Amino acid sequence: MSGRQVQTFHQQIAANRRRSLLLVLIVTALLGALGFAIGYAVSGAIEGGYVAIAIAVVIALLMSLVSYYAGDSLVLAASQARQVTERDAPQLLNVVRELAIAANVPMPRVYIINDSAPNAFATGRDPRHASVAVTSGLLDKLDREELQGVIGHELSHVRNLDIRFALLVGVLVGSIVLLADFFLRFTFWGGGRSRGSGRGRDGGGGLVLIMFVIAILLAIIAPIVARFVQLAVSRQREYLADSSGVEITRNPYGLERALLKIGGDREVLEVANRATQHLYFVNPIKKWEDRASGLMATHPPIIDRINRLRALSGSAPLDLRTIGGGPELG
Repeated sequence: MSGRQVQTFHQQIAANRRRSLLLVLIVTALLGALGFAIGYAVSGAIEGGYVAIAIAVVIALLMSLVSYYAGDSLVLAASQARQVTERDAPQLLNVVRELAIAANVPMPRVYIINDSAPNAFATGRDPRHASVAVTSGLLDKLDREELQGVIGHELSHVRNLDIRFALLVGVLVGSIVLLADFFLRFTFWGGGRSRGSGRGRDGGGGLVLIMFVIAILLAIIAPIVARFVQLAVSRQREYLADSSGVEITRNPYGLERALLKIGGDREVLEVANRATQHLYFVNPIKKWEDRASGLMATHPPIIDRINRLRALSGSAPLDLRTIGGGPELG
């Protein structure tokens, strides 16, 4: 064990934040490049690029306002979650309360989803408007230390403003999709071709035609790349919440055991869907389900999350061949 490098949670937190910010910069650069190319190709002027970016961002921001202010209520309603009191789940509320104090965040509202699949999620635009929901299966199958690990992870999402961060990325990705869709429709209807040929007759169409071709390629590729970057951001925020959760609980073992238990559980969470799957502690959509998609993974592999936790204590990484990994560990 002495030969293994022990990584502190502060180091993991810093590394995960750097990766998340880098991914956001990539999406921002994609938006800028696409907007400039489309604006220049359509108008034949540099100013057109700035106008295209501004229009897409404003539309995406307006669309995101509904999600920002009412998204948590919609998610809780779609998940069939009910708010609980001390009488309903005293241990759960006790754990949430003590970890909220440790995380220095206000006590969130607490909900239970009546489902035997163990899982949990946090939602809310900021710590003062946060909610934590857990399934009844999580309470039945985890002990207190494992429950602390899961709640610490979810409160880390609240403290790290991950919902707001995800909204920022969603706005950027939405802007890219809107710009690309507008330009491809514009081109399909013939407006782009007539503009390009007109510029060519004036003798200044060479650069415009080049930008037009670049804009078409970016309009096809950029939304796909942006979506994959968005998923990568989601995975990095899960790593960040794991590390921050250990900082809150001061105990990586409860979270590690919770990941093992939940990853090996074969129960299917019926109320989850592709629109809400990124919120959960682990991906609620199992690999063998028809609705699953490996390329669209919102969470990192559970075995990778466990091994990052084991790096905090210098423990040997887990090997799937020796533990007989469950359906979601591989």
